[in-house]
Amino acid sequence: MTQFSDIGLSTQASEDLTIKLNGLLSNYQIQYMNARGFHWNIKGKNFFELHLKFEEIYDQLLLKVDELAERILTIGGQPLHAFSDYLERAEIQEAKNITDGNEAVTTLLNGFTLLLKQQREILGVASDAEDEGTAALMSDYIKEQEKLVWMLKAYLG
Repeated sequence: MTQFSDIGLSTQASEDLTIKLNGLLSNYQIQYMNARGFHWNIKGKNFFELHLKFEEIYDQLLLKVDELAERILTIGGQPLHAFSDYLERAEIQEAKNITDGNEAVTTLLNGFTLLLKQQREILGVASDAEDEGTAALMSDYIKEQEKLVWMLKAYLG
């Protein structure tokens, strides 16, 4: 017999989604730290433009980190919170000592491309589980990041 949580999701679906969302949370944390590092360390002729853009990006990433952790709690899971866990699970790699604008933008672009792929997978799993809350969150993130990917690609020419 299928068991259901207080919010009406099957407990098995909630457990499966928690694993996937923690993987996504891990990638978001690394992407956040990369953007933050680029903001601090960027140099060159596009410094002012990129310094501001990287701040905008890391602010948005930080909001999503919090939303993801709260979503995991909402569906009955436990969000990861140790950076060692993030490093172990993330597909996005840490970016160290990058000061070149094009390299930083390319690194962020690659990270967002990975996040989009992962979010589309979670959207499908959430939809199959009738988890409208997670599906809506993924849909919102996808819409926003598709535009950001376009803009980052346009910047690179």
